Amino acid sequence: MSSTIPVTSSTVAGRGNRRQRALAVLFAVLAPVVIWVIAVPLAGVKLSVSQGTGKPSLEVGLVSVVVVALVAALAGWGLLALLEKFSSRGTTIWTVVAVAVLVLSLGGPLTANTSGSAKAVLALFHLSVGAVLITLLSRRNRPEAIQ
Repeated sequence: MSSTIPVTSSTVAGRGNRRQRALAVLFAVLAPVVIWVIAVPLAGVKLSVSQGTGKPSLEVGLVSVVVVALVAALAGWGLLALLEKFSSRGTTIWTVVAVAVLVLSLGGPLTANTSGSAKAVLALFHLSVGAVLITLLSRRNRPEAIQ
């Protein structure tokens, strides 16, 4: 006796969405890495941010760029999945929230106590992660016709 599992368009869409969203996370991590490689070793921008009076400056290294981008991307994916599960307009709500979070997140780099070039690079980190996530996570995978 053989058993078969029916493949529906929602099953295919679910697999496609997971793959597409995993790639969005990967690209969201790679985008600031590329910027860091261009800005720090190649252009010589010193990415250090003062933590306040009497405290040492914090160096923004490649590992921190990867970790922060990965955490942001996974949090965005998780929130999108929850909103889609509980609301028929989950993607729209998520997009509005994601844009608001991106705009608010720019306050950190733009008000940081660091050089202008470091502010620009830090803002580019935020913009690149946000742009990739907003563009790729909010896209819906359209399943192909199943025959």
